[in-house]
Amino acid sequence: MSASVNQTDAGAAAPAKPPLEILLCAPRGFCAGVVRAIDVVERALALYGPPVYVRHEIVHNKYVVESLKRKGAVFVAELDEVPDGKAPVIFSAHGVAKTVPQNAVARGLTTIDATCPLVTKVHREAEIHHKRGRHVLLVGHSGHPEVVGTMGQLPKGSITLVEDIEQIEALEPETRDNLAWVTQTTLSVDDTHHIVEALKHKFPKIVGPHKDDICYATTNRQEAVKQVAPLVDALIVVGSSNSSNSQRLREVAERVGCPITRLVNRAEDLDWEAFSNIRRLGLTAGASAPEVLVEEIIDAFATRYEVTVDTVSTTTEDMVFPLPRELRSEAAE
Repeated sequence: MSASVNQTDAGAAAPAKPPLEILLCAPRGFCAGVVRAIDVVERALALYGPPVYVRHEIVHNKYVVESLKRKGAVFVAELDEVPDGKAPVIFSAHGVAKTVPQNAVARGLTTIDATCPLVTKVHREAEIHHKRGRHVLLVGHSGHPEVVGTMGQLPKGSITLVEDIEQIEALEPETRDNLAWVTQTTLSVDDTHHIVEALKHKFPKIVGPHKDDICYATTNRQEAVKQVAPLVDALIVVGSSNSSNSQRLREVAERVGCPITRLVNRAEDLDWEAFSNIRRLGLTAGASAPEVLVEEIIDAFATRYEVTVDTVSTTTEDMVFPLPRELRSEAAE
């Protein structure tokens, strides 16, 4: 009898996995600015050989940074960590204050600027406003590298950071009739709209950009999340905690009523208890998160669920940014 029970147990089928439908947001993941920034580091490594120095994380994603480290990139916080010599130093996609390249030139360092062209656009807007005598109000998050870089385009005292509507109430610039506003490129579209409307209400003569500063990729990814989040039991954003656009995606999902929202670096960070009773999962990735990590998350769920994957697409992206001139094939040769 005992032998019979053992045979039955050995031949028993594994319990069926519960079904799970994954709704994959599109667009998601890498944007043109991130692709360009990573390509800048890899092209520089190919041209100059390692080491290549990078000031700050080239993009806000640990997986990407570690991958480039293995290829010979050395990430530093400030220029004083870069030794004298011919090894190039690359400025990250978030942009830098004007003093950074000036100090690099003073030391005779070879510099390569991987600033996203859409961030550079904001820098140029701020400079033009300043030249026209306007005080600039920058809508953004204090301490974010992009904000530090944008504020560093203008002389101290000529640009003011605005983080929320409450701050606007106490704002009394000396030149209230000669103001302009620009924004960080990776903000929440909805939050920024409310802040800008409050600025316009308090300062009716304030001048804004000809075209929205929030980048196309940030906008597109938030729109996809708005479509998917109301349809699912939980939504995961693949991205790093220091990634502004990834944080905003999670907030957007939460705001439209998704009961469970999580920002995770990769599959090993999943809180399985939170997903124990779901039947429909939304999945997206911040603009600096590679698709391989999205696939890793899907594979992790497939070990516990009978997974089907459907893509919800809100638009198609075809934006491409060229490499800096010094790294293009003809210039390098």
